[in-house]
Amino acid sequence: MMLQHPGQVSASEVSASAIVPCLSPPGSLVFEDFANLTPFVKEELRFAIQNKHLCHRMSSALESVTVSDRPLGVSITKAEVAPEEDERKKRRRERNKIAAAKCRNKKKEKTECLQKESEKLESVNAELKAQIEELKNEKQHLIYMLNLHRPTCIVRAQNGRTPEDERNLFIQQIK
Repeated sequence: MMLQHPGQVSASEVSASAIVPCLSPPGSLVFEDFANLTPFVKEELRFAIQNKHLCHRMSSALESVTVSDRPLGVSITKAEVAPEEDERKKRRRERNKIAAAKCRNKKKEKTECLQKESEKLESVNAELKAQIEELKNEKQHLIYMLNLHRPTCIVRAQNGRTPEDERNLFIQQIK
């Protein structure tokens, strides 16, 4: 955005071709186009023209230079730095290889540890299941023995309890 100075022509009155000469067709500018401009606008125009000249010089200089596969400045420094760079890459690869081997070994040890723990827990679980079965069988055997003894039990007859009372009491004790 342009700043407007006192006595300056407004932006709507000045065409774009008058402000930036590169936008105007050749020969369309006249002296009167530049007579009404302030020093600030004139300075902007000078700056734009200088930039255009610099860009034109640089583009013509780039066209005259032949392009090779490698830049000249980089190839000299690259040759000097290459052995150091290669050594650094080699050390880095070696460290990475060691770290990867260490990581694999750690993972392998962890897997083996988890496998052993899993086997141990499975054997404990199997033992506990066997113990549960044993206790169930013992309970069934004791109930059978108690039912065989019930009709001949003297203690029950002395207390005045009926077989129904005994069975209910026994069921409550079991629960």
